[in-house]
Amino acid sequence: MKLQQLSLLIAAGLFSTLTLAAGYTGPGAAAVTTVKAAMDASDDTPVVLEGKITKRIKGDIYEFQDATGSMKVEIDDEDWPAADINHITRVKLFGEVDRDLIGREIDVERVELIQ
Repeated sequence: MKLQQLSLLIAAGLFSTLTLAAGYTGPGAAAVTTVKAAMDASDDTPVVLEGKITKRIKGDIYEFQDATGSMKVEIDDEDWPAADINHITRVKLFGEVDRDLIGREIDVERVELIQ
C-alpha cells in the first residue's frame, strides 16, 4: 500500500515539474529574431524571422534573407499560407533552429505574409 502511495506522489511531483518547465518565460526563452542570431543559436531555439524567401534550393528547402544575412529554411507544404509568395514578398517565419553536423537551418512551422 505504501509503495502505491509513494508511486502516486512521485508521479504527481514529476507531472507538476514538467508542467512548470513548459511555461518557462525567463532568460533563454525568447525567440531569436534575426538570421545572424539564428546562425549562432543552439539546436531547437525558437525563431521568428521577418524577411524574404529569395529562392527554392530543392524540395522543401529554401533560402531566406533578412537584413542580417541569409540561411536555409525547410518549409513543408502544409506550412505555407494560401496566398502566392515570390522573392519580393515579405514574410514572417515561425519555427526553430535545426542544428546538425553540416550546419544550421530553420525548421519552419508557419509562414505568414507581412502586409
